[in-house]
Amino acid sequence: MSRFLPLTIRFVSGGTMVVTTVAEAKKALAGHWKNKEAPAYLEAARLVDDAIAGTCRPAVAFAAFKKVAVQQGLLKPAKPSAALTMLDTLWSRYKAPPR
Repeated sequence: MSRFLPLTIRFVSGGTMVVTTVAEAKKALAGHWKNKEAPAYLEAARLVDDAIAGTCRPAVAFAAFKKVAVQQGLLKPAKPSAALTMLDTLWSRYKAPPR
């Protein structure tokens, strides 16, 4: 099991990739992004490399990767989990008695 929740990246070229690890984030950063010269992109790439080298916490690098994916509009919205959908259904059926 991965340490991070899966992120689906939709590249500018139209392809997609699910990212759940820092190593996968490094592969994703090599894909087609809108602006590879953006400061947030360069910082994420540096932090991912540092995390792989062991000089940065993976959570920090993964957060930077997610941030730049959001900024560049490449993060595909996640669907709610099956459990959350079931909980929402149950909650919508629940009616509190009037006071």
